[in-house]
Order: sequence, then structure tokens, then C-alpha cells
Amino acid sequence: AYIEMRDVILRTLDRKGKVIIPSFAVGRTQEIVYNLSRMHDEGDLPAVPVYVDSPLAVNASNIFRNHTECYDKDMNELIRTGHPALDFKLLTYVSDVEESKELNQRKDPMIIISAAGMAETGRVVYHIRWAIENKRNTIMIVSWQAPETLGRRLADREKKVKIFGESYHCKAEIATINGLSSHAGQDLLVEYALGVRQSAKNIFLVHGEERGALPLTEKLKENRMKHVAYPAIHTSVEL
Repeated sequence: AYIEMRDVILRTLDRKGKVIIPSFAVGRTQEIVYNLSRMHDEGDLPAVPVYVDSPLAVNASNIFRNHTECYDKDMNELIRTGHPALDFKLLTYVSDVEESKELNQRKDPMIIISAAGMAETGRVVYHIRWAIENKRNTIMIVSWQAPETLGRRLADREKKVKIFGESYHCKAEIATINGLSSHAGQDLLVEYALGVRQSAKNIFLVHGEERGALPLTEKLKENRMKHVAYPAIHTSVEL
């Protein structure tokens, strides 16, 4: 995922475009910043500005900074060698709405990481609106996208999308970096479920689509998991 992300960014910046990354403010944004910091340290990131444009992401990043006891070995090694955890020279955190608007008027290459992760609400919708009809730009999808969201329509490579009620032609490159998604794979989910097989009375699959949930249901039943259900919308269950 890191290599794929790096390659997308480099080819976009090489054609003088912007990279717009819809990202969840907590967790995913910090992961992306960490990867960009690695690119910067390794000399792979050109000298272009990087913006985290989301008040929630800014606040969440401050919490991440204050809890170094939660970092893994790689992050602690990065800090030990003198690199701030979630900061590097090219990076700016944006909270002010006027500063956010100014980014859309600029034509120079840059990277903008902005909420929300499925591009349905928040400042990122404005960034996509101003970037989508320029073929130099890239909209980078880094998370699973729920059906009927703008992020999903972009990920499905629809030729035209509606933003704020107006139609826009998708001329920008759409890049999907699937390895960054936090959705666990089937094998990992089965392993987790088997760990609670003796104590779990019911298993409900509620976060995902039918095309993934139904095969997982069968896989769990093959492993002698009982009472596995993929509930229909508005279903209620008494526990």
C-alpha cells in the first residue's frame, strides 16, 4: 500500500496536479501523515505543501502526539532518531475555514488530506468539487466506501457525479489504495470469531455489504459457528 500510494502521489505531482485524499479524521489521517513523513525522510516526496484540512483531524492528531505509550516499535524508533511523530517540514494543519477555502483557489501542486472519509460531508467535498474536472489532479480513495456515497461513486469510476446538486465530469485520476483500508479480511475475521466460539451466543454481521457478508456467513458456519446472521435493514433482535 505504501509503494502504491507513493507512486500515485509522485505521478500526480510530476504533472503539476493536486492530490485530494478523503480521509477519516481519527486514525486514517494519522496513518497517511506517517506514510508521507516516511516519503519525506527517504527523499521520495517532492518539496510541495501538504495540508491536513479538518478541525477534528487536527484535534485528534494532538491526542495522538500526547500518547506516545500507544505507539508501535516503528513509530518509537522514528521518534528516537529525532523525527516528530506526526509532523514534518512540508506539513501544515489547517483549522481556519478561510485558509481552507484559499487552498481551492491555488493552482500549484499540493497534497490535501481532508474529512470526511467517504466524501459525503465536510471540507473535502469542496476540494473534490474544485479538483475533479482537471485531469492533472488525483482523488485518492484510501478507505472502503459505503454504497450511495460520493466516495463510492468516485471509486466506481462514474463518468459524472453530482456535488451540491450540480453535475461534474470526472476528469481527474481516481486512485484506490486498498491496502490502507481498516476493514479486516475474511481470514482475520474468521480467526477472531473462532476465538469467541465457546462464549458467543450470536454473531451479527452488520458492517459491510451483502457480497462480502454472505460468503463470510458460510465460512463461519463451516467452522461450526452457530447463530450467525446478516440482518436486513431495520431488523430488531431481542437479546
